[in-house]
Amino acid sequence: MSGNLIGLTRPPVGYGPGSQPEDIEGGDGLNYLSMPKDMQVYAPHLPEVADPASVAAGLARLDALHEGLKHPPFSLSLDDLAGADRALIDEALGEGEVSAVVTGPDERIEIQESTLAGVWRLRLHGRGGRLSERLEVGGFPAMAVERAFPGRRRDIAALLAAPPPGVINALSILSELDFRSETYEPGMLPHVVNLSLLPHSPEDMAFIAEALGQGATTILSRGYGNCRITATALQNVWLVRYYNSVDTLILDTIEVTALPEVAMAAIEDIADSAERLGEIIAAIR
Repeated sequence: MSGNLIGLTRPPVGYGPGSQPEDIEGGDGLNYLSMPKDMQVYAPHLPEVADPASVAAGLARLDALHEGLKHPPFSLSLDDLAGADRALIDEALGEGEVSAVVTGPDERIEIQESTLAGVWRLRLHGRGGRLSERLEVGGFPAMAVERAFPGRRRDIAALLAAPPPGVINALSILSELDFRSETYEPGMLPHVVNLSLLPHSPEDMAFIAEALGQGATTILSRGYGNCRITATALQNVWLVRYYNSVDTLILDTIEVTALPEVAMAAIEDIADSAERLGEIIAAIR
């Protein structure tokens, strides 16, 4: 027994000073993957207003938004605000970590979440340069989801009948996505295909991208790294890709759902936003 104990106390071979590359003359040292260092968190910003009466219209709009946060969904136009009133809205709401773009044949919609979760700013660029701007309260602006996919269903079966050379697993993946898309109903749990864990060839990935096509809505969620969400041309099918802080792809997935949860503001967060906006309004007055 004592001999075994003595053996256990000896330093194991290959450990200790001089055993690692940085300790060896001319060694390059160990290279570790860069990890995220910063994450956006809510920091209250109180606009400085010398005379609240000078921004009465802006304050009234913030009051209306405060009430809307208590009873989502809610929408509020900003088209009639200008000058100091519009500046007050800009400063009070700021910019959060989720943004989106919806592109259509005749219009473009730019979406930016404010620092108050669940408060979204929409800029609608229409024909002839017409611009309209409004605020929406909710998990995510409904317009971005409603216009994400083409009205006509994509014919995946026809594409599967003649796959290009080199395709290995794309046929089964696309068949599964097509079935899940066709049978999806609102309220169903998301169906996720994790491409990072599945064997696939470059030809597989190219064929999947070609078969799924491109939808109208693209979302970027910036937080602990980035998450890029892109609607495909197949109803309720989204590409959801996660990147670390140095923009390296770390998780590649496809979700069948109305909208990936990572893009949405939670009910609890919207309730918190109502409380925070109330504090901002009180401080301004």
